[in-house]
Amino acid sequence: MIRSRVCSCLMAAALGVFAMAAAGEGLSSPAPEAAAVYFVSPQNGALVSSPVTVRFGLRNMGVAPAGVERGNTGHHHLLIDVDELPDLTLPLPATEQIKHFGGGQTEVVIELEPGTHILRLLLGNHLHVPHMPPVISEPITITVK
Repeated sequence: MIRSRVCSCLMAAALGVFAMAAAGEGLSSPAPEAAAVYFVSPQNGALVSSPVTVRFGLRNMGVAPAGVERGNTGHHHLLIDVDELPDLTLPLPATEQIKHFGGGQTEVVIELEPGTHILRLLLGNHLHVPHMPPVISEPITITVK
């Protein structure tokens, strides 16, 4: 019973977001000018083994779970081998290449195939929409042995 109520609430919230997007209403939240997201680890150019522990850093903003609307906060999204950024005015899709950390997590242990991978972090607001201006890390390249 509780699970179905939670699912119903999440569905209603998702429908509301899509209705706002269809109506052209702004979904993004403002970001402070000095806000920055970055990788604590691994470092750019690192040679790592899978599974890889990825630690997220955030400066001049706070972390809040998805669904919690609080100024100057957001939650992390890890972009893996994304060639082209998604539309930064809409909620980020959840894919194999765009991992959501809507619980407010600041690190993940993730399996990556051997080879070279490009990682980026992107902060999203309570609706999974990037802030304006976007709080996005510089890409790092890691090699999984």
